[in-house]
Amino acid sequence: MITVENLVKTFRGRGETLVALDGVSLEVPQGTVCGVVGQSGAGKSTLARCVALLEKPDSGAIRVDGTDLVSLGGAALRAARRRIGVVPQGDSLLRQRTAAGNVALPLESAGAARLQRRARVLELLDLVGLADKAGAYPDQLSGGQRQRVAIARALAGSPSVLLADEPTSALDPETTASVLGVLDRARAELGVTVLIVTHDMDVVRRICDDVAVLEKGRVVEHGKVLDLVARESRTASALLPTTDQITGLSSVDSERGYGRFDRIADVTLVGFAAVGALLPEASTRFGVQLAVLGGGLTRLADTPVARFRVGLSGDRADAALDFITEHGGVVQRATREEVAA
Repeated sequence: MITVENLVKTFRGRGETLVALDGVSLEVPQGTVCGVVGQSGAGKSTLARCVALLEKPDSGAIRVDGTDLVSLGGAALRAARRRIGVVPQGDSLLRQRTAAGNVALPLESAGAARLQRRARVLELLDLVGLADKAGAYPDQLSGGQRQRVAIARALAGSPSVLLADEPTSALDPETTASVLGVLDRARAELGVTVLIVTHDMDVVRRICDDVAVLEKGRVVEHGKVLDLVARESRTASALLPTTDQITGLSSVDSERGYGRFDRIADVTLVGFAAVGALLPEASTRFGVQLAVLGGGLTRLADTPVARFRVGLSGDRADAALDFITEHGGVVQRATREEVAA
């Protein structure tokens, strides 16, 4: 588990002080993937460098598995750093070493025996899907393959925490998927807690359990992704389909002309059962006509999520919306004037 409490980090320049982190607090449960997102200059990379002990904060606490890293020094600090694997931004492999040699580097520094190193390197290259590239040099690998080798190297010391700074930057969609798949395997098979710094909300959509949104050095939103998309939030706005257009719908009644409906509402549904059955069941149970006017479907990791704008006609339209709410849907009733605006 990673716990950050009231972290402050400033940088002093010519006549001015830049506040990179301004009282940042967040908690990442063990074995989860948390995305740290925000615009350039929000403090994302500074936070990652502080957690990795590459930068010392001015004040605050950073706890990994209960140990406050900020207070450590000497041998204790070096030992704590070995519990944190870091995947730097960009291509960080040594060109004169093979893929296996790059992965072995942390093990050599730790004094691991040759046979132990060899077994661990082969295990990690297999984990990242590059067992057949052990003897290849970085210039013989694609960008995505080099990034996967960097992840294997970061895992070599069996860390409990893995920090990845923009791990999919400048990668094409297919390569991005392969890199994120490796990070997910590290979490699932090794139990590593993963902190991903990214500007790309699609990374959050594909892999993250939790998300922290930074703005001007402050956490403005933090929590489980599925909890945040179920209410009005920045995360919901970034990840869910907009309700003013139809996206990803098939065999669904889609009509305009809001005036003919008794009620109009935006409905968010999370999970297979809710997305597949809740709206038709509400329509049938309460004898109302229900039309989908906008919105669409998406998937957050393995969970389907939908946000629809719906129009309901019938005397029991309000009862149908109440039923959707009682069964886990998030309903925001809207007036025709609000919709038109």
